[in-house]
Amino acid sequence: MAKTARVLQRLYLLSIPVVFLLLVLRQSLGLSPWWNLAAVVLVGALFAAAATARAVWHRAERKREAPDPLEVAPPVSGEWTAVNSPADKVPSHGVRGTGQEYAIDVFVDSGRPLVDGWWPMTRRPNDGFPAFGQPILAVADATVVQVSDGQRDHRSRNSYPGLLYLFGEGCVRAFGGVHRIFGNRVVLDLGGGVYAAYAHLKRGSIEVAEGARVAAGQRIGLCGNSGNSSEPHLHFQLMDHPEIPLATGVPFRWTGIGVPGAGKPFAAAPAPR
Repeated sequence: MAKTARVLQRLYLLSIPVVFLLLVLRQSLGLSPWWNLAAVVLVGALFAAAATARAVWHRAERKREAPDPLEVAPPVSGEWTAVNSPADKVPSHGVRGTGQEYAIDVFVDSGRPLVDGWWPMTRRPNDGFPAFGQPILAVADATVVQVSDGQRDHRSRNSYPGLLYLFGEGCVRAFGGVHRIFGNRVVLDLGGGVYAAYAHLKRGSIEVAEGARVAAGQRIGLCGNSGNSSEPHLHFQLMDHPEIPLATGVPFRWTGIGVPGAGKPFAAAPAPR
């Protein structure tokens, strides 16, 4: 059902620009005036089917008993703030797919609001955010099973029109799959069928290779702003499969911290040198 819901959602999103283009070119293509009604019905049917499939899937998922959280070390050190946290709601990011059921986002507070005014749309370069370039750490002794690098770190999207742009951009990125949504990323095999995923890392900063062993607290890369991201931050999640599109989320707790709620600052001990 999850796969069906994702396929229907992609068809619905794809149908919008296709139908719009056909409506614009209707006369030159010689399409019947009834095409307008058929197009609206088609888009509406795809939307209804996608929404119904997702709702059925969510109801089935909610019936599952949540497993006990797995305790791991924090993936950052120093002072950070959480947002989109599973301490407040599950699924924390509004979706259960791609292993995001218990995912969390963390950033370093710059003293400015998350939604920072109306203009310019891409307000600040990345070096204006204190999270950018901060070390990202392995949460346990693990094996690196996936590394993806090379995507650029774009400017912030945290103005009001920037967030609207980010939403549209996210729809486009969805067609590119997880690669475009998560940006530069690392996936670690923690053992016992549990994997840790790190997203939005800084381009060129990843210091580990697939197949390598890492120790808890070891630096694996730097915080960036790649993929579907409004400002430099780390997206972290535990999951039950090494391939993100096939994964289900696994709950976690960070040693000495727990699970910080959205908007709550927390302090993680400095990483061992």
